Amino acid sequence: MPHARIPHTALVVIDMIGDFAFPGGAALARRAQPVAHAIADLKRRLGRHGVPTIYANDNYGHWRSDFRDIVARCGGADSLGAPVVDALRPTSEDYFVIKPRHSAFYGSPLEMLLDSLDVRVLVLAGMAGDRCVLATAADAHMRGFRMLAPADCVLSESAARHRRWQAQLSDAFGTTVLRASQITPARLRRTVHEHERPALRRAPWASTES
Repeated sequence: MPHARIPHTALVVIDMIGDFAFPGGAALARRAQPVAHAIADLKRRLGRHGVPTIYANDNYGHWRSDFRDIVARCGGADSLGAPVVDALRPTSEDYFVIKPRHSAFYGSPLEMLLDSLDVRVLVLAGMAGDRCVLATAADAHMRGFRMLAPADCVLSESAARHRRWQAQLSDAFGTTVLRASQITPARLRRTVHEHERPALRRAPWASTES
């Protein structure tokens, strides 16, 4: 039996395709593996309902690279990021944008892509929670998107930083922080419905507190 489609929603995977070639990268790459598998599971579940996945990724200074080059390089046998790439390898049905800075919106066509897909609700995943995920959430909030962020699908460099981004996204940007298992079709449809209610279309500077 076909699954009912969830409209106006996209999964955005931020900076999970990497070679982890930096100080402390080996340890972080190991910690990234369970996060990658959690994202992959969420991607499969949402994909059954027609939710697209968008990879928003740094090019790591390789300006002549396209996304396929980045995946091939970071997924190579000598790359610390190979197990992560294997878990999250993009398919022909996925979308991708190259982002030059922290936010997935800055200097990229992400906003135009979301508009063309008629997306209003973002599920944010990736790394690092208090940097690129946080910057993306800030830009998404200013553009009027509603967001959900599954904490087990976001990687941070420390437990303290992991707590920090969750508090900031929830308090400053009205993001619903939860577990991936809590992202159900019913919850997503409810979030889309809430986005369409005029009373909840807050100005970007408005407080999210009741």
